[in-house]
Amino acid sequence: MAQFRVGVGYDIHRLIEGRRLVLGGVELLHDKGLAGHSDGDVVLHALADALLGACNLPDIGDLFPDTDPKLKGVDSRKLVAEVIARVRKTGFEPNNADCIIHAERPRLTEHKRKIADSIATLLGIDAGRISVKAKTAEGMGPVGTFDAIAATVVASVVQRD
Repeated sequence: MAQFRVGVGYDIHRLIEGRRLVLGGVELLHDKGLAGHSDGDVVLHALADALLGACNLPDIGDLFPDTDPKLKGVDSRKLVAEVIARVRKTGFEPNNADCIIHAERPRLTEHKRKIADSIATLLGIDAGRISVKAKTAEGMGPVGTFDAIAATVVASVVQRD
């Protein structure tokens, strides 16, 4: 029987002017983007940590420190590709991901399918195995006051035959 594991990831970044907004590898039109050493893609950062956690590997902060000048502005899809390579070295494959994006703005309803397709492509799995949900914070905390966007991801991996 193949082994099945689950990991959880979370990330939050401040919204600032002068940056592009990238969520799940998809660039969205918005007046602000996410601060960060990389492109600030909280969805992919949370996904990476969920996959790494499922395989008991170091987190993305350990693997890709914000002190590394080579990672300045890096596309988070490259980080996820490296994470997937590490997951595969442990004998596992990505199985599915359930993603929650916590944001007041922009409204994400029309973007969820495109984000799910982007994540599925990165993981090399069917888009039917990716769920993307958007939640607001009802005006509370940094997400609710339009100061940040956060993401929570639960991902599973399955042992290769």
